[in-house]
Amino acid sequence: MEINKYIDHTNLKAYASKEDIETLCKEAKKYNFASVCVNPYYVSYAYELLKNIDVKVCTVIGFPLGQNTTFIKASEARDAINNGADEIDMVINIAALKNQDYDYVKEEIKSIKEVVNDKILKVIIETCYLTKEEIIKMTKICNEVEVDFIKTSTGFGPNGAKIEDIDIINEYKSNNLQIKASGGIKNYQDALSFINKGVMRIGTSNGVKIMEGDKE
Repeated sequence: MEINKYIDHTNLKAYASKEDIETLCKEAKKYNFASVCVNPYYVSYAYELLKNIDVKVCTVIGFPLGQNTTFIKASEARDAINNGADEIDMVINIAALKNQDYDYVKEEIKSIKEVVNDKILKVIIETCYLTKEEIIKMTKICNEVEVDFIKTSTGFGPNGAKIEDIDIINEYKSNNLQIKASGGIKNYQDALSFINKGVMRIGTSNGVKIMEGDKE
C-alpha cells in the first residue's frame, strides 16, 4: 500500500521555527505526502518551499478551540488561500453544537465553504468532546453542506482519533464525504488501522516514522 498520499504531514506547535517548517517540507517532498499542515503564519513560507511540488499546503482555521466568530473564520480562510493554501481544516464552533444551535453550525460551515470555493475543506468536529448523537449530527451536517472531509480532532484535545468514532461516522456519512483521522496516530500500524476503516487522510506529526514502518 502506498500510504504516503494518505498523510497530512503536520507541525502545528506554537513554537515551531522556520527551520522546523523547512524540515517538515523537506520530509514531505522526500516521501511525497499528500500535504503539509501548518499554522496560518507559515502558509506563505510553506507555499514557497513546495512550489511546483506535488505536495499541497494545508492550514487550520479557528484553531484549536473553534470559538472565533464566523466572520473571523471566513477572513482567516480567505487570507490563507491568498497566501497559497490548497486545503483548509476548520474547527466547528463546539459551543454552538453543545447549545444545539445547529443552524449556526451549518451556516458557519457553509460560509467557509463559499470562501474556500474549489479548494479542499475539512471540518474538524473534535470528537473527544462530543456524544455519539453529536457525532452523528455533525456527520449529517457535513453531508448536507457537501464538504470534502469530516475530521476527527485537532490533536490539542484530551483524546485524538478513535476507531469507534470512525465507525459512527461511516454509518451515517454520504458516499462523497471523506474522513480524516488525526490526533495520536504515531506509527504504521496505527495509520493502517484507520485506513482499513476507509479513512482517506491521516493527520500526524509522525509521517516519517509511519513511512519507515515503525511498529512501536
